[in-house]
Amino acid sequence: MKDYIEERAVEIANYIIEEKATVRQTAKKFGVSKSTVHKDCTERLLQINPALAAEARKILDLNKSERHIRGGLATREKYLHMGNHIEE
Repeated sequence: MKDYIEERAVEIANYIIEEKATVRQTAKKFGVSKSTVHKDCTERLLQINPALAAEARKILDLNKSERHIRGGLATREKYLHMGNHIEE
């Protein structure tokens, strides 16, 4: 594996852990695809630093379990800003 890929995988994992960032946020920050972020964290990092990979994986799993909630909140905000009020 190329050195720059290993460095990127470690940087990505550290960013996800420190910021509790989603795959999408991380991909945007590093200018790579969501697939690259996922592969760096789940495959490449396991070979480089398994402990760091496990820590990043916890955050990614948490984000995945909460994504349906975030999506619902985003949709709610969208319609509130359009003037259509959703009853609580």
